Amino acid sequence: MTLQQLRYVIKIIETGSMTKAAEELYLSQPSLSKAVAELEKEMGITIFYRGSKGVFLSEEGSRFLSYARQVVSQADLLEEQFKHREPTKRVFAVSAQHYSFVVNAFVDLVRDYKESRYEFSLRETRTFDIIEDVRTGRSELGIIYFSDFNRQVMRRILKDAYAGFESLFRAAPHVFISKDHPLAQKESVTLDDLKVYPRLTFEQGVHNSFYLSEEIHSTAESFKDIRVTDRATLFNLVIGLNGYTISTGVLSSDLNGDDIIAVPLESDEIIEVGYIWSLERPPGKMAGEYLDKLKKYIANQSGLLQTGDL
Repeated sequence: MTLQQLRYVIKIIETGSMTKAAEELYLSQPSLSKAVAELEKEMGITIFYRGSKGVFLSEEGSRFLSYARQVVSQADLLEEQFKHREPTKRVFAVSAQHYSFVVNAFVDLVRDYKESRYEFSLRETRTFDIIEDVRTGRSELGIIYFSDFNRQVMRRILKDAYAGFESLFRAAPHVFISKDHPLAQKESVTLDDLKVYPRLTFEQGVHNSFYLSEEIHSTAESFKDIRVTDRATLFNLVIGLNGYTISTGVLSSDLNGDDIIAVPLESDEIIEVGYIWSLERPPGKMAGEYLDKLKKYIANQSGLLQTGDL
């Protein structure tokens, strides 16, 4: 088994096609298929099922992929740290779900850092990948949320990853909609009110479980669903399609402009946003400074219920 073979598997999943993966890897498709077949034979498993519409991960393949990503991520970190003669100083890395307040605090942290050379990292990514980033050391902190629906499952996942969770705040659910949306003038909205409008959610990849969804009420009925991978695209679709997404209600006009508003959602759920870290690597000085800035920013926002653990 080689790193190259692992990168091949990851690329196939990212593209969803042997043909597209081969093109991006500058390989012939037979060469790529052979490399994967040799890996499957060596491991004694079937990683992919091949079908008329592309390739699909087997159950064993899904588990294999999670380990492959870890190995490749660690190899990338090694190259970043040691391959170049004058490595950039890595100061701090955080992985997070798609929250504007995470970015605001990150901006303040970088602005206050006065060294001439540094490397900061902010990854807005999928829930599973956030936990993996923290577990493998790619990020020092992760920012995720709990709700009554996902709390038990998420705590089990964090326990398996040997990660801790500390609450930052709890918020009543809100929907983000365009200021010109038909529901914009309502004091609050219900899930029934929203059914006919496009629901926008963040795509979770091969770990697309309701429990890993970035939005609460992920099991609620919706006639129109659109999944995206980044916050800018989501907000553009909120405006362009009269769509909506469910979140904390904390918005940043600096980052998102004034075309998006937050309207309370009538719900019994509470969103508890917190940070995670590896129990094997307590947060360092820079992580502490980032959390201080994050808490300061949160304290100045409306829509929050209270800080601290449940």
